[in-house]
Amino acid sequence: MKKDKIEYLFDSVCKLFHLKFKSKTRKLLIQIFKFVIVGGIATIIDFVFLYIFREFCHFPVLVSNTLSFCISVIYNYTASVKWVFDVNKEKDAKKQFIIFIVFSVIGLLLNNAIMWLTVDFLSIYYMLAKIIATVIVMVFNFVTRKIFLE
Repeated sequence: MKKDKIEYLFDSVCKLFHLKFKSKTRKLLIQIFKFVIVGGIATIIDFVFLYIFREFCHFPVLVSNTLSFCISVIYNYTASVKWVFDVNKEKDAKKQFIIFIVFSVIGLLLNNAIMWLTVDFLSIYYMLAKIIATVIVMVFNFVTRKIFLE
């Protein structure tokens, strides 16, 4: 199997620090790193659109959050399937997409619930609340995608 640049980087850092991992652990660590990169880009997309919808379009926080989340999910799905997860090619692609969307909707509901609680009840600034929501939903996303896409 051909290594990509991230795998070469990972192996170089491990060699530099004299770290050795079993094949399965190495694969998981590389996958987590790729997930963090894809998730980081998706988070930037999410935050930029949240800010645009809230500050320039003057939409309510939950509407802005829902729209920005949906935009970032489109990017996240494409990048995750192509680069992060070893998607089972034998499974039906439509079924995998539906599973991805179902868990994304659950993630959105979780994200909105956290935003609602932190902004409306705890009076936390919406961009700070978004950081809290993002961290929690990121863990949920990795676990569910790892289980259901591979």
